[in-house]
Amino acid sequence: MLMALARTPPPAPHELPARRFALLGEPLRLYRGGAIEQPVVAYECWGQLNESRDNTVLLFTGLSPSAHAASSPADPRPGWWESMIGQGRPIDTSRFFVVAVNSLGSPFGSSSPVSIDPRTGSPYGISFPEISVEDIAAAGREALRSLGIERVAAVIGPSLGGMVVLAYCVMYADEVDSLVTISGAARATPFAIALRSLQREMVRSDPAWRGGNYAPGRGPRQGLRLARKLGTITYRSPQEWRERFGRRRVAEVSGLAGDFRPQFEVESYLEHQAHRFSETFDANAYLYLSRAMDQFDLAEHGGGSLAAAFAKFRTRRSLVLGVETDMLFPIDQQREIADHLRAAGGAVEFHAFPSLQGHDAFLVDDERFEPAMRGFLDGSRGSDQGIGDRG
Repeated sequence: MLMALARTPPPAPHELPARRFALLGEPLRLYRGGAIEQPVVAYECWGQLNESRDNTVLLFTGLSPSAHAASSPADPRPGWWESMIGQGRPIDTSRFFVVAVNSLGSPFGSSSPVSIDPRTGSPYGISFPEISVEDIAAAGREALRSLGIERVAAVIGPSLGGMVVLAYCVMYADEVDSLVTISGAARATPFAIALRSLQREMVRSDPAWRGGNYAPGRGPRQGLRLARKLGTITYRSPQEWRERFGRRRVAEVSGLAGDFRPQFEVESYLEHQAHRFSETFDANAYLYLSRAMDQFDLAEHGGGSLAAAFAKFRTRRSLVLGVETDMLFPIDQQREIADHLRAAGGAVEFHAFPSLQGHDAFLVDDERFEPAMRGFLDGSRGSDQGIGDRG
């Protein structure tokens, strides 16, 4: 534990600013070696911690989002999971104290390549130490410790966050009641590794990357833009591209010989998504998080065996959600997680949704994901009691 538990009364909702910071009092020792000397973890909260401090839902994000998963009085902007978090919503803030963590290595408040290195007084940049999925989990746990929370009712995460959930549950098995992993994986497939390798090469090949030593606010936006385009293609399914865009053309492009500007609506969509991402995300942070996903292998926690790693889990109930059209985290990976969790004991609920939206379906296919989440957290699918309702 990196800092003393803060045994203070549960904070009232109006006292929670949108973004909070856990300033960890000791260096954070990293899973693959090295340390962050003055680590910071950014997070946001919704709901209220109860007196027994056992109603916390810990949420880890995908690669690109910040901790702003839902709106609040302090920040009324819609969050990236707005429909899922709030009073009366599937993750019901009238029951749960929800803590969403900004991943270690992400540029939105937690220690990352854009943070100031206390040894030099300048941003870390490429000198930031290598981080792992396990480090993201450890940083999230320390954020909870700063709030005096020692156990969570549930730990939830999609995509990269789904990987972090598994790391959290194997590292802190006695501190988690239930887990929800969404479009995640116990380890990256060769296809995903190959894809992310190409994305990182796009970033590094941009002359503006300068070996990772670019000025703050600058950097390889062209490379980051191309990497995001490639990623966006894999976040959705070919079926959705066909139904959503077809072969419709952009009206203002003439199609004259030698004019290679985007001519199809799908091209314009990719350009819009890529431009927005390249203007807000840091390139080095992207490289670090991308590599962390490739390096993750839960089997490392079981002496090379996934079964042995999952045997260390102590969760009572688990929800595993995946999408049949996901090419980045194929449905077989979620089925593998569910099978190992069943073998390890405890109740397991698994859904393979036929969503058209591919990997990103958890963000948009509310009709499927919300009932599954609500039912699981309410304990209405065969469990004797709901999450956070321990007797």
